[in-house]
Amino acid sequence: MNFEGKYAPRKSEMILNEVYFWTDTIKNWNRLLEHDLNKYIIINCWKNLVSREKIKLYAFVIMPNHIHAIWEMVNLNGKEMPYASFNKFTSHQFLERVRLTPQIIPFKDSHDRERKHRFWQRDPLAIQMNSKLIVEQKIEYIHLNPLQEHWNLVSKPEDYKWSSARFYEKGFDEFGIITDYRERF
Repeated sequence: MNFEGKYAPRKSEMILNEVYFWTDTIKNWNRLLEHDLNKYIIINCWKNLVSREKIKLYAFVIMPNHIHAIWEMVNLNGKEMPYASFNKFTSHQFLERVRLTPQIIPFKDSHDRERKHRFWQRDPLAIQMNSKLIVEQKIEYIHLNPLQEHWNLVSKPEDYKWSSARFYEKGFDEFGIITDYRERF
């Protein structure tokens, strides 16, 4: 909080060719990402950005109401940064899913004055990573996220399909989107 009792905005800006730990949260902590089809929206967006050489994705986890990633913005996507494209594209895809299957999408729209539908909270967290040690600490944090007591999604990190843990434990990249961080650091 600042001296006026207001929360300071999180730092969400990123610059090209730097590595960031990034957290993006579904608005109001809704569990929109519990459904695998919604997780695939994220995976497919990352796959597109990776194949078009807009990003390098070093690590990730998709949780029921938020995501963590360690990634690098490599090239602009048109006139915008790839993370902005990611949020726009996934939001449009989520909106289509909500319209097609509202009964299975646990999302309550609060009718944001600025936008009719907002799926991601404002100001995702972006922390620049400048050393191999810090990257490794954040990767461990990311991979242990599904094991936290309040989630308890799996018993071992590599058993969680929706993270890069399997890649780092067994060398298997199911989605074809991971770049090994050791190539960068």
